[in-house]
Amino acid sequence: MRISFILRGLFAALFLFSACAVAAIDDPQAVLRSTADRVLAELSERKAELEADPQKIYPLVQETILPHFDFRKMSQSALGRFWRNATDAQKEGVTIEFRQLLVRTYATALLGYTGQEIEYLPVNYKPGDTNVTIPTRIASDGAPPIPINYRLTLNDDKWLVYDVVIDGVSLVTNYRSQFAAEVRRGGIDGLISTLASKNRKGAE
Repeated sequence: MRISFILRGLFAALFLFSACAVAAIDDPQAVLRSTADRVLAELSERKAELEADPQKIYPLVQETILPHFDFRKMSQSALGRFWRNATDAQKEGVTIEFRQLLVRTYATALLGYTGQEIEYLPVNYKPGDTNVTIPTRIASDGAPPIPINYRLTLNDDKWLVYDVVIDGVSLVTNYRSQFAAEVRRGGIDGLISTLASKNRKGAE
């Protein structure tokens, strides 16, 4: 997967995750559309501030995006069959480090946002549904728009994102192959150690 696809997809995801905070049990796409302008305005207003001090991006990510992820479900899916044999401590360790990895990824995406246009496509969604896919397309300079599908599940009257499919490639599935390779090399503890090392280097 090209990293540019991931980052462009995450730009749009920022708006979706923030939108979910407004009214979780409403039509997800309607909530997304109604709040995108507000999020875009905040990004534009704080652009210079955030570029001058990139560390300020992390609280913004923490407050507006992370509460709307189901990180445990994402971690379980990314770890695949190895999750069944993991101890509770290992499951917690993978979830914590995977969460931190995504924090850094989304922070980078937010800093790189330059006003890409988002197109909202028709949604196959009915009242009472507890799982929904929201399709969008995001403009890509000098190339066709990138299709991005967001997979959400309704949990305690709150929509939580558990996967993002960018140009046909699942973000979770993409990590699954990486996680499997790490587990085969050093076990689940080795995976946790590798993720923790990457997160420490990213924070330096």
